Amino acid sequence: MNKEELMLQKRLIELSRLAYNRGIVTFSDFLNLNELNILHTTPKNQFLSQYKTYGGYDFSERQMAAFLPDALYYDYDYPIQIIEISPANKRFAEELNHRDYLGAVMNLGIERCKIGDIIAEDGKAFLFVKEEMADYIADHLTQIRHTSVKTAFVPEFHADYEPRYEEIKGTVPSIRLDTVLSLAYSVSRSKLTAQIEAGKVFVNGKLITSNGYRLKENDIISVRKMGRISYRGILSETKKSRFMISIRKYI
Repeated sequence: MNKEELMLQKRLIELSRLAYNRGIVTFSDFLNLNELNILHTTPKNQFLSQYKTYGGYDFSERQMAAFLPDALYYDYDYPIQIIEISPANKRFAEELNHRDYLGAVMNLGIERCKIGDIIAEDGKAFLFVKEEMADYIADHLTQIRHTSVKTAFVPEFHADYEPRYEEIKGTVPSIRLDTVLSLAYSVSRSKLTAQIEAGKVFVNGKLITSNGYRLKENDIISVRKMGRISYRGILSETKKSRFMISIRKYI
């Protein structure tokens, strides 16, 4: 690990110690895939309290870690606020994407670690943020590119929300990580091997650097700058011992 990653690991261990010593729930900022991998691969004996992660809905990619004292017998809520961003006037609204929304929020001086997932669809977006930043964002986010926008707090979000996806079916010689990704992205296995070995591929939030990693049904695979897919499983086996599989490629 580099210096920044070691500092993150120390902060997470300290949050665990604080939860244990004070008997309170402590929360991290939003963690990206690499940071979640550091959390999950840190030896458990370095944490004095157990932890859970959540990002506002079950399928979230960026998540907070909650460190829980052993004597915890009460409910707790993650300090996450959801902000709906929509055009002030649909007639004059541009078509905005994830990058537009993220850029506008960060231009307010908000650190990336204070922002969770951004779900952009149907001409609006849902922004997951740390509660401490919610009022500031809601008060100051008035324009994205040339589009005037309005904000509103969302009291709850469907926990089982799943992004839109394209279903892909095809045959592969094995259920290896590289072969499944090759089918999903129509990219050669050699190029994908380079991506995997460069530390750009995560399975269920954990860094995988072996192209021969065998996937299991319903695994979620994230590839940096390429997106996410869900391996759904084997549909059938051909006479030539190839496997017909199903994949969901998230749009």
